Amino acid sequence: MTPTIAFDRPIIGITLGDFNGVGPELILKTFSEQKILKICIPVIYGNYKLFAKYKKILGLYDELNFHSIKSISEVQPRKINLMVCWDDDYEVTPGQPSKESGKAAFLSLEKAVTDALAGNIQAIVTAPIDKKNIQQEGFAFAGHTEYLAERCNVKDNLMVMVSPTMKVALATAHIGIAQVSANLTRERLLTKINLLYHSLKNDFGILKPKIAILGLNPHAGENGMMGTEEQTLIAPIVKELKDKGLLIFGPYPADGFFGQHHYSKFDGVLAMYHDQGLAPFKALCFNEGVNFTGGLPFIRTSPDHGTAYDLAGKNLVEEDSFRSAIYLACDLVKNSQLVKK
Repeated sequence: MTPTIAFDRPIIGITLGDFNGVGPELILKTFSEQKILKICIPVIYGNYKLFAKYKKILGLYDELNFHSIKSISEVQPRKINLMVCWDDDYEVTPGQPSKESGKAAFLSLEKAVTDALAGNIQAIVTAPIDKKNIQQEGFAFAGHTEYLAERCNVKDNLMVMVSPTMKVALATAHIGIAQVSANLTRERLLTKINLLYHSLKNDFGILKPKIAILGLNPHAGENGMMGTEEQTLIAPIVKELKDKGLLIFGPYPADGFFGQHHYSKFDGVLAMYHDQGLAPFKALCFNEGVNFTGGLPFIRTSPDHGTAYDLAGKNLVEEDSFRSAIYLACDLVKNSQLVKK
């Protein structure tokens, strides 16, 4: 999408997340380094009073000033723009989610998505939400991804975890383990592989992506002894796509694949379920990983961790993953512009 205001850097929207989690602290720490303003124009969706409270709680960054705005037309390219999403003075209780922090998380996200769909911002970086605490009228979803898909009227999307060393996507995401096998249909796998292929090509600029497909069962089924999904579903799809000239390989046993660092030979990996992909990813790439949502009409990234209530308000959280999410969003915006050319 093209922003309504032309600047030489992408306009990146940043949502607050649950303000009793680590979201406000991640934002304050990230933008304490003014050099980030050289690569993007940030628009933080939140409330000035709330950030003033957090600066006092943390004893940090008196020099960090926000430019308060109520419309994207007021954006200043060399400032940290703060889009005022509500006027109420909510109580801040770090580490303790509240009805107000859930409401604020939704208001921040809702406004950012509205601006993204209007083309006013080119990407959204979301701070962590509490998936239970945010539930309310207007948000009855398992998480960010499901809400974004609904708002964007997108049937299919893809969760991709990104680090400098690997990109891991999920065939199924926020469902119980007992539901995974039933949800692994031919249509779903073909759709997810297609989304991953086109995302690697169009978003990440990889001309001929090489993709690994993981098996579902231990030892990738051990020739049917530990499950048959590999033989009846996954392997035939891999063969079909390889016959069409795509660099698709597998199915691989997940334990050995990550344990022996085979992921380094591929541009992307498709895991069959949430923990199969995210457990090894976070073990190997925690604090440098970024969550990217493929298939949306705009770029969306987020850090690879949650609200971390146990760290909230203590000046203990590391902002590396959040900063990486902003850098990745900027890179993906540039890549998408090159592809369009």
